[in-house]
Amino acid sequence: MPNSPAKRGHRSMAVVLVALALFLAVLILRRMVMSEEPMSWNPDSMRAKMVETQLIYRGIKDERVLSAMRTIPRHRFVPQRIEHRAYEDNALPIGEEQTISQPYIVAYMTEALKLSGGEKVLEVGTGSGYEAAVLAEMGCEVYTIEIIPELTQTARRQLDEAGYGQVHTRTGDGYFGWPEEAPFDAIIITAAPQKVPVALLDQLKPGGRMIVPVGPEYGVQNLLRLTKTQEGRVATDTLIPVVFVPMTGEIEGKK
Repeated sequence: MPNSPAKRGHRSMAVVLVALALFLAVLILRRMVMSEEPMSWNPDSMRAKMVETQLIYRGIKDERVLSAMRTIPRHRFVPQRIEHRAYEDNALPIGEEQTISQPYIVAYMTEALKLSGGEKVLEVGTGSGYEAAVLAEMGCEVYTIEIIPELTQTARRQLDEAGYGQVHTRTGDGYFGWPEEAPFDAIIITAAPQKVPVALLDQLKPGGRMIVPVGPEYGVQNLLRLTKTQEGRVATDTLIPVVFVPMTGEIEGKK
């Protein structure tokens, strides 16, 4: 006996519903894959884990550095589409062919400055603004300069939103530093020149320290700590091998 029109209608409706359910499932899966974002994540617990497994485990001991990096919402300093990756053990892209440094490198460089709080610090290469936030959280008076205007604007907004409005920012060529605010107790350079900029050494106070990666473009560089003596001489310590984006601007013509 052939199916009645009613039965054929019910079967057609069932097929349509199944097809619709499959279509919606594919859309949801595609959206999850494209965003690469987990269904849920807890930035506070991820930040605590980052400090324990990436910093303390590798020998970072300065409690001021550890406290700052436990506190600062690092995910606010990366593009929103990858904020769930902010606590990974690697550098991340922030646009304009620049990166936010690996958490361990941020901690290592900051610890190497031997800060106690209250120092006047110059950062060359603002990037995302994260390093400036770490220094500000540690109680430093921070001046940070970025050669790419778009990054300066983004970093300014991110610093303000994260509660670090006291950080001084400007767009300019970091090769020249910030002479009207010099001298500085410490200088940190987060892009790699092929040689140490003399203008920045001149802006370092006697007794001050500079951290800078020096070496070839897109190759392995040496992280140096330069300490200016009270007599004005400079002592250099070679710390660890690193890879940073190259320093750009006036220094490109002085290689």
